[in-house]
Amino acid sequence: MCRIREFSPEVRRRLGYYVYLYLDPRTSEVFYVGKGRGNRAFTHLGDSRESEKVSRIEEIREGGGQPVIEILAHGFEDEKEAYRLEAAAIDLLGTEQLTNIVRGWRSGTHGRMKAERLEAQYGAEQVQVQHRALLVRINRLFRYGMSPIELYDATRGWWRVGEKRQQVEFALAVYDGVVQEVYRVEAWLPAGSTVSTRRETPDPDRWEFVGQIAAEPIRKSYRLRSVRHYWGHGAQNPVRYVNVG
Repeated sequence: MCRIREFSPEVRRRLGYYVYLYLDPRTSEVFYVGKGRGNRAFTHLGDSRESEKVSRIEEIREGGGQPVIEILAHGFEDEKEAYRLEAAAIDLLGTEQLTNIVRGWRSGTHGRMKAERLEAQYGAEQVQVQHRALLVRINRLFRYGMSPIELYDATRGWWRVGEKRQQVEFALAVYDGVVQEVYRVEAWLPAGSTVSTRRETPDPDRWEFVGQIAAEPIRKSYRLRSVRHYWGHGAQNPVRYVNVG
């Protein structure tokens, strides 16, 4: 059980940035992973906001106990290193076991994944797009492990595109220059016209498409292939037409 509520000044100095764990004393199960410095590890003990983490702490206290606080690793001078370890610990334990609301920092793109996925991402072969296509960079929204509907919604809207959009046959979802999925475009609608898993409110002058995953021969020819060469160095526009007049 946690019998202290703060670290002494000397301990805080030596700890630097660190990653900490909250354990349930009844089962020794880790139920929360965090990172911080100073007395960050103790702040949850006084948290009254409604959350699964706070509910777990209250449940432990109602049984006469206190959560166990452990320091997983410390001495990080760079906060990003602590972020990376926090993310790795969350990936290893799994969010199903934890009360953390989200996965760790950059975990969706640099965290736990199969070796085959890493090889596909960083060793992707270049492909020449043969169809009338719209390449859609979804770097801001993409994460590994996102559901098919989340990937679809991230790709299909919302974009500032002109009349040339009507010529597009396929939309290619692109993360870090590599095609993640291929969709046959069936229609374009004003942004926000359909139900989406995205929570933002789209700008009124943008568009979204509706469609479906492309037939397997076409999908296979582009998916997990590199299209980095279609964007020049420093290009900012998230969408690019290919073979569209």
